[in-house]
Amino acid sequence: MKVLIENGRLVDPASELDAPGSLAIAAGRIVAIGSAPQDFAPDRVIDAAGCVVAPGLVDLAARLREPGHEHEGMLESELQAAAAGGVTSLVCPPDTDPVLDEPGLVETLKFRARKLSRCRVFPLGALTRGLAGEVLTEMAELTEAGCIGFSQADAGVRDTQVLMRALQYAATFGYTVWLRPQDPWLGTGVAARGPVATRLGLVGVPVSAETIALQTIFALMRETGARVHLCRLSSAAGVALVRAAKAEGLPVSADVSINSLHLTDIDIGYFNPALRLVPPLRQQRDRDALRAALADGTIDVLVSDHTPVSSDEKTLPFAAAVPGATGLELLLSLALHWGEASGAGLARALAVITHEPVHVLGDALKSLAASAGRLVVGGVADVCVFDPVAHWTVQPSQLVSQGRHTPFAFETSSIELPARVRCTLVAGQVAYQAEGV
Repeated sequence: MKVLIENGRLVDPASELDAPGSLAIAAGRIVAIGSAPQDFAPDRVIDAAGCVVAPGLVDLAARLREPGHEHEGMLESELQAAAAGGVTSLVCPPDTDPVLDEPGLVETLKFRARKLSRCRVFPLGALTRGLAGEVLTEMAELTEAGCIGFSQADAGVRDTQVLMRALQYAATFGYTVWLRPQDPWLGTGVAARGPVATRLGLVGVPVSAETIALQTIFALMRETGARVHLCRLSSAAGVALVRAAKAEGLPVSADVSINSLHLTDIDIGYFNPALRLVPPLRQQRDRDALRAALADGTIDVLVSDHTPVSSDEKTLPFAAAVPGATGLELLLSLALHWGEASGAGLARALAVITHEPVHVLGDALKSLAASAGRLVVGGVADVCVFDPVAHWTVQPSQLVSQGRHTPFAFETSSIELPARVRCTLVAGQVAYQAEGV
């Protein structure tokens, strides 16, 4: 199928492209940028007047809730939510039920995702069996099945010797280990330790839970040479440690969630369960440090941390509510909101959700690595077309995801979000199109 996207503003931070023009697509690949060839006869024309034509978004943290949690988010609805948010590639953690620690489970997930053709899915395999932190998984077999790295999701590894063996094995074969830095003994609270948690009588998680874990990870990286991606930093002290580790030359990258980038513990208000999140929201100084670190590259990537939770599990007392929030449909808008408010600009806001995540994935993307997150002739035509001047407020009932709970809902947030996705293409096929387009 041949598609012509015309009259748009082409923006690709990876190549510093920002100019009006057209995008010609054939057989799932971009064949021309700027103007279509004279003999190009499109089967479909998309008028992008007033819109930005950008690479499809790449989200490094999105739970799809399958297998095992179909009542919270079925694969079809969550991949449709990804397409509605302009996300064309996503990484899903291994904390499904059962855990992604067997090749057959990974192959089944990838097969179902391919059949839906809504979004590319790249699973993370479990680092240890059942995420119990005791016995290492068969990483080579999981890689052959399609895993692009290995993670404990939110489950820590209490035995440091096990973590060291895992990093040694990963380093030997060039695998990347994805770890959320939180000490399993100190990280058992439900809110960030501080005046707000004390006033509300909630068990707090100290900043040291993150910094101790980071120090341990960096020490083991020096010992083993393993490459580590740090998931969802949450504190100013953690940012300082990551900055020092990068200056030292350690092979480390990091991300931050849209929640931690925009919200603080004060937003919890009076026990609002929509703000029950992992990691917990910290103080304003932490949020400001995270914003600055994303702008200067200390933090590489912004993620949605999409975690659909059912109403039965969310509408509970704060401490009893299941942590998590929907985010796939908010990623683009919240990235642009940060870019505008911080002065980072459109290019940096798009970079942290397009080609910067691809740098983290690296060789794991294999044939897509040269073009994912970019607009390049000959590259895969994963494209997001959005209206940058449209503003909207989040109405949970209008979200595509089965997870309707978000701290940014109109009822709980005064934030008006910029940008609406008008069309999303995956391999040249329209995966989402807004009404009226």
